[in-house]
Amino acid sequence: MFKVKEAKLARIAAFSVSALALLCGAASAEPKVVSGPAAEPGCMVPWATDTQFLQYPKKDGPYRIALANGYIANTWRIQMVQTAKAYAAQPDVAAKLKEFKVVSTGEDVPAQISAINNFIDAGYDAIVVNAQNPTAFGPVIKRAKEAGVILVAFDNILDTKDAINVNVDQKGLGVLWADWLVKHLPSGGKVLEVRGVAGTSVDTDRHNGIHETLDASGKKFTVTEVVGKWDDGVAQKATADAIATNGPFDGITAQGGDTGVVQAMIDAKHPFVPFGGETENGFRKFCAAHAADGLKCSSAGTGPAQVAVAIKTAIAALEGQVVPQAVKLPTAIVSDPDFKEGEDYYPTQSDNFFVGNSFPTCGINFSAQEIMGQSKENQ
Repeated sequence: MFKVKEAKLARIAAFSVSALALLCGAASAEPKVVSGPAAEPGCMVPWATDTQFLQYPKKDGPYRIALANGYIANTWRIQMVQTAKAYAAQPDVAAKLKEFKVVSTGEDVPAQISAINNFIDAGYDAIVVNAQNPTAFGPVIKRAKEAGVILVAFDNILDTKDAINVNVDQKGLGVLWADWLVKHLPSGGKVLEVRGVAGTSVDTDRHNGIHETLDASGKKFTVTEVVGKWDDGVAQKATADAIATNGPFDGITAQGGDTGVVQAMIDAKHPFVPFGGETENGFRKFCAAHAADGLKCSSAGTGPAQVAVAIKTAIAALEGQVVPQAVKLPTAIVSDPDFKEGEDYYPTQSDNFFVGNSFPTCGINFSAQEIMGQSKENQ
């Protein structure tokens, strides 16, 4: 009987030691809050003056890194996935990677969370995320932290301090576009707002920036909202329907799918009006061609290459380098009358190609051929 009890006690002790080891391992995987600057201060710029700098325990490479994307059905997301693959294939980056995995799960938030859980269970070192919802990922963020897996969110970021966020000032983009309309519509007027994917932080932030700016202008603006999902085809149909039911409009702002928005104007013989929009090559072609006809544009955003900055940041964190908890990326912007052929838009390239898809301060610059040679499929 005593032997049985001794065996039970031994098993309990062994379990306790194992559990303690796991807890200690998880705790040791947490980053230290340290003094800045970042290892590459020109690239990894802190979001604000009070942004914390982090240093994770150094891991030996090469690393297993995954991209957990959500929505895929528009050109920005497709180009983003292609850019991620192109970056991972660059020789100096590939040398640091044992495996690079890409999964796109669509608009289903639980499916994206499940994919992240699977990557954690499979022992990946870092997971880069374009999140479908900024607040729904609490449990999986906790799991990643406990497992010592570094999470880096970009574009649509995560509402947490337990992940690294990489983004542009999305609300600031909404402010910029609305300021353009305020400047060009001195008496206010009717505005068409073509939104992105509902529930994402990018759509919400840009929308809030637009409306707060229009409301604060002191001018009377009436806004018609439609959903374009950052996609040319969806945005074109939504714009055509809006013109038919609520047009004509005095100004337009769109978060993406802008080439389709202008095409809908042309098809409906809607007058060209001031437009604050994204950085698609086709949109900028239209802006340059029809500026004299009234299509006065401000084109601003950030290219899909921000995914490359997110991967770069993940690798730096795994290597034990100092990184900001929130990284602020520069905005690519050009406004009428400064659209230059061969610099701000490319007549021989696809309309769907996003211009400004480079971050020189991070050593990230891609040719169209380099990106378009990659597939959008999971790998």
